[in-house]
Amino acid sequence: MNYKKLKEIWKKEANLKMHGWDFSHLKGRWSNEKLPWDFRTTILKYLKNNDKLLDMATGGGELLLSFKHDDRLTAVTESWNPNIKLIQEKLTPRGIKVYPTKEETDLPVPDNSLDFISNSHGAFKPKLIYKKLHAGGLFVTEQVGATNNFSLSRYLDQKYIPAFPDNTLINSSVSFENEGFKILLAKQAFPELKFFDVGAIVYYASVIPWEFKSFNVDSSFEKLLKLQKIIDNQHYISTNEDRFLIVAQKDK
Repeated sequence: MNYKKLKEIWKKEANLKMHGWDFSHLKGRWSNEKLPWDFRTTILKYLKNNDKLLDMATGGGELLLSFKHDDRLTAVTESWNPNIKLIQEKLTPRGIKVYPTKEETDLPVPDNSLDFISNSHGAFKPKLIYKKLHAGGLFVTEQVGATNNFSLSRYLDQKYIPAFPDNTLINSSVSFENEGFKILLAKQAFPELKFFDVGAIVYYASVIPWEFKSFNVDSSFEKLLKLQKIIDNQHYISTNEDRFLIVAQKDK
């Protein structure tokens, strides 16, 4: 095993950037166990053609565009500067309203102005969402739960604690109920995630710093080598994601 060569390869992975929310770089290098629901299908089940839709923390807009909703009735928020530039170039020419925000939870639209708010893996405040929706309006979110990839994060950093320890199905459901929402659907799952090479782990850890806060190849090199030995023997490293889904309706 050429340790120097491995370190060079892994450092190249660590220095790669991701645009939008696009993990195509890992195609064939990882596998994600399917969730017992499909978020897009869930959205389309509840979204009506004439709904005024806002997609929170839209990322690169890829998921939003898959809804194929009327652009004139569609708006998005985004707080990460590289993504803001990307979606302004991609979505604004279509007539989709883009709201750059300082915080991911911000909703710079008039109160009682929306029929539907979608949120894929973004932060939110139930009280603010309640204010922005019409009576009977819907909020649909898929979230990354507190224990996401805990075993891998903890292995690479023994001092790691979840970045969002209170982001759980129970806490979120109760928060919405307390604000006057009715929970129409609430589900949780812990799908298996497999990595087939250590470079894929390095890339993943580097583009998701909130789960791998102190990660770098130099300080984690010995641990990465141990993962390499496991992959040499069993061909993958396994961890578990944490996902939950909520459909909440504002009181009519």
